[in-house]
Amino acid sequence: MTVESTLPAPAAGAGPGQLPPPAPGGAPLLGHAWNLLRDPLGFLSGLRDGGDVVQLRLGPKTAYAVCDPELVATLLKSPDFLVGGPLWETMGVLLGKGVATSNGPLHRRQRRAIQPAFRMDRIHEYATVMEEEARAMAARWSDGQTVDITAEVFRTATRVVARSVLQVDSIDERADRLSAALHTVFEGLYRRMILSFGPLYRVPSPANRRFDSALADLHRLVDEIIAERRAEAASGTNPDDLLAALLADRDENGEPVNEQEVHDQVVSLVVAGAENVAKTLTWAFQLLAEHPEHERRLSAELESVTGGRPVAFGDLKELAYMRNLITESMRIRPAVWILTRLAAVDTTLGGYRIPAGSDILYSPLAMQRDPRAFRDPLVFDPDRWLPERAADVTPAAHAPFSVGNRKCPGDHFSMAELALILGTVVAEWRLVPTAETDGTARIGITLQPRRALLRVEAKSRG
Repeated sequence: MTVESTLPAPAAGAGPGQLPPPAPGGAPLLGHAWNLLRDPLGFLSGLRDGGDVVQLRLGPKTAYAVCDPELVATLLKSPDFLVGGPLWETMGVLLGKGVATSNGPLHRRQRRAIQPAFRMDRIHEYATVMEEEARAMAARWSDGQTVDITAEVFRTATRVVARSVLQVDSIDERADRLSAALHTVFEGLYRRMILSFGPLYRVPSPANRRFDSALADLHRLVDEIIAERRAEAASGTNPDDLLAALLADRDENGEPVNEQEVHDQVVSLVVAGAENVAKTLTWAFQLLAEHPEHERRLSAELESVTGGRPVAFGDLKELAYMRNLITESMRIRPAVWILTRLAAVDTTLGGYRIPAGSDILYSPLAMQRDPRAFRDPLVFDPDRWLPERAADVTPAAHAPFSVGNRKCPGDHFSMAELALILGTVVAEWRLVPTAETDGTARIGITLQPRRALLRVEAKSRG
């Protein structure tokens, strides 16, 4: 028996029992998984030409791609669709049953537990850590040095989330281990998402052994952090932070949540706070290196607001160009470029029938580079976000922190961190591409430049 859909009636031109049309392309056996392995960004960007919703074959499975921004917004707000599908099934080996992957009452309870940690008054407190870590990173560099921006910002973002919301101070060596482990894990997760052939990943190949070892080390690190906090609590020292709130959380029956749930929640927070923020920063620095005219404008804004002193949290409301630059960076080079959902019931979307249990995917990158949603979409143009140019954008096509009850609870935290790190670096350093720089996208669960090796040049203080 099916449950009646909560979505609007089918659109004209598509019968209520009609499945979406098949996407072009594909290969024997692999189907469209071949396209997603060979040229995923190009393939996804061209799907909308075949319809607002199209059918994909991913090996033995059928999935549906939603290409229209308004339909994606409907998808994200409808209870007919759950967090699930290939991405989240794959991410489950990393995130377990934390707030990012759970649904229904469990998700609502987990979200309530973490939400207080991201109130604006708490973000003001965390800003001190963000400023310290940003300045420490900038101080490590020397004039003319070639810097691996990807590694630098990942280490900094890991330290920020650990020291602020989790209040873990002994993070120096662990930040490097977390960075190395997550890099290896995320590299392997994309292949597992597109080709979900379980037995293939149990073969003891070098790549599988590296993945398994990195995943085990990541979970070990999180267990160490939780064990230390439990020991502190037992000795009477228990900071008022997010980790303390997770350890004190109760389930629906009033019982303490189990150890695995606490573990999964911490992993989810570290991954979101480190991986996504770091990749967004990497792209922002890469784009500034490629577009020095925007770096000069940002530098001038920083100078006019701060007068040459280090940028601080209280300055952010005055840095309008900074906000637009970060927003444009997330649009043209999003860290999160593909997401999936699962149809919970027989339903319709865009006038097409979507069977219960179907995997749904959509691409923020494809929507954000679609000329039907943005004028000159391949041009890096922070000014497109000025109020007087609102007609140039389709709002539904750009929601970097998602919408509805899945909106990221740490959106203000992330924006503050992005601005403080970016502002600190740009005030002191000019980033310049080198012969080793390769700004093409490296495909994984998240996107990053293939080689973000940039030369840093100190700015004159005269």
